[in-house]
Amino acid sequence: MKIRQLHQWNVNIATARSIQLQLRQMLKFQKLAKPVHYIAGADVSYSRKSNLGFAAITIFKYPEMELCEQKAVSMPIKFPYIPGYLTFREAPILLEAFQKLSLLPDLVLFDGQGIAHPRSMGIAAHIGLFLDLPSIGCAKSRLIGEFESPGQNKGDYTPLFYNNQHIGAIVRTRAKVNPVFVSPGHLITIEESVEWVLKTCTKYRIPEPIRQSHIFVNQMRQKSI
Repeated sequence: MKIRQLHQWNVNIATARSIQLQLRQMLKFQKLAKPVHYIAGADVSYSRKSNLGFAAITIFKYPEMELCEQKAVSMPIKFPYIPGYLTFREAPILLEAFQKLSLLPDLVLFDGQGIAHPRSMGIAAHIGLFLDLPSIGCAKSRLIGEFESPGQNKGDYTPLFYNNQHIGAIVRTRAKVNPVFVSPGHLITIEESVEWVLKTCTKYRIPEPIRQSHIFVNQMRQKSI
């Protein structure tokens, strides 16, 4: 997989902020340019005893929702945990896992934010630019924004606003279960982001490509103990 090299990752916070502000000008929000046949989900886990991180990518074939490929890597995590700068911590290991894929996904789902971020540069937006692929952020909690709760039925959703701008949606993926926070990363619209999150959720709250990556990466972490 070809990955763009837009900047270095080992930077200080002031430089990281500057990078985010520059990169957000590159984001594009448009209808998907081609049909989706392969969907990737990405997740990261951390060792509780060391600075070792684990990243997994899972690819499903759509519409069959058949698991086609899984790759995982581990490496030391160098960037500290700082709210708003998660990508600088997780991107190096995630990009290493993406490089191992033999299949090229048409769409990538991330366990995190897209543009629902103070500088519009959540992990799905940031890595979406590096991959130059349509990307969606699907987070379990809100980082920023104002919203009203959606209805209790699967498929109900309400808009997420920040500074009077529509940046995403709060989506009920299972009836009477806490919603997820969906926002586009790159090369996709808000409406399509909601649509694809719902299409890839089976009987669980989280889209299946992300859920399977979460299971896989935690199995890998457990084996390292």
